[in-house]
Amino acid sequence: MATTETEVENTTELPQKPELNMAVKIDTKSTCERHVVVTIPRSEVERYRSEAYGEIAPKAELPGFRAGKAPRKLVESRFKEQVAEQVKSSLVMDSLQKVTDGDYFSAIGEPSLNYDSVDLPETGDFVYEFDIEVRPDFETPDWKELKLDRPVCAITDKHVDDHLNKTLTRFMEGEPVDGECRAGDTVILNGVFKFDGREISNFQEEKTVVRKTLNFGDARVEEFDKLLVGKKEGDKVSTKVKLSSSAADEKLREQDIDAEFEIVEIRRIEIDEISGTMLESLGFDSSGELRDFVRKELTQQFDYHQQQSLRKQIVAELTKGANWELPESLVRSQTNRELQRMVLELQRSGFSQEQITSYVNMARINARESTINALREHFVLEKIAEDLKLEPSAKDYDDEIALLADQNDTSARRIRSRLEKTGQMDALRNQIIERMVIQHIAEGAKVTDNQDDSFLSAKTVSSDIDFAIAGNFVDIPEAKHDNAPPEIPGAAKLPEKEKAE
Repeated sequence: MATTETEVENTTELPQKPELNMAVKIDTKSTCERHVVVTIPRSEVERYRSEAYGEIAPKAELPGFRAGKAPRKLVESRFKEQVAEQVKSSLVMDSLQKVTDGDYFSAIGEPSLNYDSVDLPETGDFVYEFDIEVRPDFETPDWKELKLDRPVCAITDKHVDDHLNKTLTRFMEGEPVDGECRAGDTVILNGVFKFDGREISNFQEEKTVVRKTLNFGDARVEEFDKLLVGKKEGDKVSTKVKLSSSAADEKLREQDIDAEFEIVEIRRIEIDEISGTMLESLGFDSSGELRDFVRKELTQQFDYHQQQSLRKQIVAELTKGANWELPESLVRSQTNRELQRMVLELQRSGFSQEQITSYVNMARINARESTINALREHFVLEKIAEDLKLEPSAKDYDDEIALLADQNDTSARRIRSRLEKTGQMDALRNQIIERMVIQHIAEGAKVTDNQDDSFLSAKTVSSDIDFAIAGNFVDIPEAKHDNAPPEIPGAAKLPEKEKAE
């Protein structure tokens, strides 16, 4: 285990508060893990304690004394526990800030610190320790003048015609069917999943389209259409599904699960012509407005396809040597963050919820591999961003949130609030940063344009339900205590302008 030890000297004296002196010892546990031991001299503990009492004494109210007039020893006795907690909190917060702001490593997660188990001693130095996930150390790969192929395609009237009905079906409920189910029908299903006769999960009244394959977040039902075609409302069908190797419950990974589906309702959408009444009921004033909507949506989605093609080529070249072993704990903790980033990217690019669910389910089925690849790519792109001093501006955040608000038909303030409350600002920042780097590299690359409309002509052969049979991965954990340490570099935070609004 490699060890380095550094004394942090008091090199900069601030007018109001001198810089904290401390020693930092760092052990390398693995490529992406560090164990940090922080030692703060007793003299600093006493300085912080004196400052804390200095703040309390002028306002302290004790029986028999006017505010601020009680003897210092009496104040110290009365507020001993309160001051000790304040000193501990301030020392931990200030020292963590120095560690994460220093040149020791590039943190990619919050320190794993059990604050309640940290003790501030009555005598001697104050010592505490924590683990933290970090970006691997590596040389920035050569990214200049890469050779790239860029798919290009002008959205034609034929493309719009081909997608008109598909777009309309997203807004239509369809008519109830009393007879047998057909391929392409929309069905409402109940589902129950069992392993060794024990129920492990179920869902109620989920809607999907009857196609060749049905995808969940951790499994795929092959020949789903053959299961349902010819069945009627109220019928039940059974099959077996194999859970993926990335299922959240490790004990169930790659196990055969008994699945039973009950058909609650069958609906069928048939569009012979697009009438004025139909357009009005769906919120369009004319067929021209509908066509403009479809064209805009297809343009956004092709732009995403184009950018993903460039990104795939770029990261394939830049990550050739990025074969770092990533700890399982890091992969698990980052899985949801990567899924969140994917959802935000797809939302801003005009994809429907059905399409987003399809992309996310595919990523979930291959969650471990997808997350490992995404982390390696992000490490490299983030390193290039640091070298180029690229960082999202307040306007970059505003533009991204405005686009998400437009796609979700809601206000920018509501989107901003949701992102901050759910801890997704980190995902949004990563999304913006990566796009900035990809754009910068592409601008300096040797790009060859190739006509390619395969993305627009691809047929839909699978359906998706937003459900994981073995459960979802645990979301990003909340802070362990009220006095949470300052955010680490790269963590989710808004520019100052937006914080003040």
